[in-house]
Amino acid sequence: MEDRYSLQTSTHNWITSAPFFQGLPESIVETALTHLVTRTHPANQVILLENDWGGSVYFIVEGWVKIRTYNLEGKEVTLNIIGSGELFGEMAALDEVPRSTDVITLTPTVIGSMPAQDFVKLLQTEPLAGLRLAQLMARRLRQVNRRLRLRESDSQSRVADTLLFLAEGQGKRGQTGTEIPNLPHRELSSLSGLARETVTRVLTRLEKKGLIAREQDVLCIPDVSALEKMII
Repeated sequence: MEDRYSLQTSTHNWITSAPFFQGLPESIVETALTHLVTRTHPANQVILLENDWGGSVYFIVEGWVKIRTYNLEGKEVTLNIIGSGELFGEMAALDEVPRSTDVITLTPTVIGSMPAQDFVKLLQTEPLAGLRLAQLMARRLRQVNRRLRLRESDSQSRVADTLLFLAEGQGKRGQTGTEIPNLPHRELSSLSGLARETVTRVLTRLEKKGLIAREQDVLCIPDVSALEKMII
């Protein structure tokens, strides 16, 4: 299903809340999104494949996707999980080179695609858009650096850091704490670099200590600072 974007639609709420567009003049945003098309995708659908040529930049209106690649042994490696308000595909648009990763939906997801030339034009004409993109890239680089530093830490630290990583990027404040999707253990395993069975054991331990609470679709962190103290 697809719909041409209009500032009169409910998608406007997404635009005003997306970090990339915050502070940009509405007239500039409206012009930039003239050719934006939104599509609804089911869970586990491939949106982009590594080595595809990039003609669009993508904005997540609703849902979650994972960014993955493969190591030299052919094992899948999840690089990131991003949700509503985030964007992906910008590197291929800027470099005019093939995609460097796969992108797959984790949940039913609504994604807006913007022609690469419109995205580049926005960056050229609106300095604040360039600053927002630089801030996004800096945040992602910090997150990757932190995860790399923890690769030699114990399993509890690595799982706790993975949950905090997700909370920092996409956590929402709920009545009982910070909420993130209750992702399949195989996704947390790939993100943390641990065996799935190890992730399961650590999550159970954290739940017994009251540091997390799990429901069917949501994992809640009652006290983020308490979970941070579990990282050695």
